[in-house]
Amino acid sequence: MLKHLSSREFKEMVENKENFIVDFYADWCGPCKMMAPIFEEAAERYADKVFCKVNVDEAGDIAAEYGVMSIPMFMIFKDGQPVKKQLGAMSEDDFIKFIF
Repeated sequence: MLKHLSSREFKEMVENKENFIVDFYADWCGPCKMMAPIFEEAAERYADKVFCKVNVDEAGDIAAEYGVMSIPMFMIFKDGQPVKKQLGAMSEDDFIKFIF
């Protein structure tokens, strides 16, 4: 499942202690555009996981709160807390290893 989150929706997921994978990105970011198909394909392939995208230009408060200084930044949240992060574009194989 793939969701595009606003700041409010992101905060609700954290407050509800949900498990999810988030892609912090921007529309103008070249490496973000390279990762988009990989992220979207993983969301389809692993439908039991929740994949979310947060546009840092629209949700700068969330990016600042979680220390996102460069993009793309991927984070895995468990029980509403970030437990793992990876900065930058990566191969599909490396992305799959990251999420598992």
